[in-house]
Amino acid sequence: MENLWDKWVEESVEKLEGSKLLLSLRTMYLKNLEEEEEVRGSRTNLEEEFPVFNQLNPWDRNSVELAVSEFTFNKWVNGLSSCGEEIVHRNPEQKFRKLLAFSGNDYLGLSAHPAVTNAAAKAAREHGMGPRGSLLGCGYTNYHRMLETSLARSKKKEDCVLCPTGYAANEATMVAIGGVAALLSPGEKPGDADKVAIFSDALNHASIIDGMRLAEKQGNAEVFVYRHSDMSQLDALLSNCPLKKKVVVTDSLFSMEGDLAPLDVLVKLRKKYGFLLVMDDAHGSFVFGENGGGLAELFDCENEVDIVVGTLSKATGCLGGFVACSKNWKKLIQSKGRSLMFSTSMPLPLAAAAHGTEEKAIRAGKYMLESGFHVLPVRPPVVPPNSCRLRVTLTAAHTKEDIQNLIAALSKYINFQDFITNNSNISSKL
Repeated sequence: MENLWDKWVEESVEKLEGSKLLLSLRTMYLKNLEEEEEVRGSRTNLEEEFPVFNQLNPWDRNSVELAVSEFTFNKWVNGLSSCGEEIVHRNPEQKFRKLLAFSGNDYLGLSAHPAVTNAAAKAAREHGMGPRGSLLGCGYTNYHRMLETSLARSKKKEDCVLCPTGYAANEATMVAIGGVAALLSPGEKPGDADKVAIFSDALNHASIIDGMRLAEKQGNAEVFVYRHSDMSQLDALLSNCPLKKKVVVTDSLFSMEGDLAPLDVLVKLRKKYGFLLVMDDAHGSFVFGENGGGLAELFDCENEVDIVVGTLSKATGCLGGFVACSKNWKKLIQSKGRSLMFSTSMPLPLAAAAHGTEEKAIRAGKYMLESGFHVLPVRPPVVPPNSCRLRVTLTAAHTKEDIQNLIAALSKYINFQDFITNNSNISSKL
């Protein structure tokens, strides 16, 4: 089926441009960058600049070895609420308890890696936090542009737009998608037949849900939620939907369930119905695929996923979000995505740190010896009622001994043999 979305988004951009409402980025050039690149290019041994992960180093433990005061620890154990005020009034005689953290998203253990910290420190020394403004104001620099280029290349897309957070990236994308209906509507507001139909997995991230709700509230979209990874139900919903502008949005790895989206089936349905396929690859970017391209690279279908949303706060060890897409989608998102338009851009040191590690994160993933778990009790409203669980996440900074100790501790409460016997898809969850 012909993909009409390219036509619709092109027409939307043309309408914005004709109405003089198409917003553009204006790169603020900061000096010393070209000189720095020349120096880097002249080095014969890049490993001196970017040490790789070939064994655990002292800094790798910074994100997993933590300490809390006995006062705080007792509050946690007894289920008492805390606003964090106890850490402000630290008693020199206060005793601390060491904890091994299994609750972070620093999958590759890069948050304290010298390549990250040195890049951030150098940029901060030379430029401070950078020009403070939105990406559409003075907050868009050559550092931001270089990071966008690297991220677009990693996702095999034409371009990329940075966002303050992954949350803002999903919200901006959903609102911009709804904006297509408003821009192409013959009247002031789209009629029921002109709205965008958004089909969403029931367990998609809250940022996707909030973005869809906003698009729906604006009268631009109608939302259909299908059961988690139920492709039969999705097929039926798509078949029975009379709306032309169809979008399917899914997480790549569902962090609370630990399973992967059935991307191969989604691609087949995309060819059948011609919908726009949007994927939040927050937990898959730089982790899946031979080159760290994410779930689409793992499934060898990068050209079939139209828009990829990601974050820099997990495997990259930094902070921020991004949307990898076509140039026209970028123009539309930066002109209609309110969470991007009205937010201060990512601080320059973070952009520099993330660009110092994008390629190195891929190499780090290949050299990882072990990935560790984090354990966090997850309760409603984060998950549905009666579905509380322990959330376990792998990171590069945990040792084999850490994991063995964790399994030993969990074994007191979980019969792993029963778990393996009763779950045929255990390999996707552990």
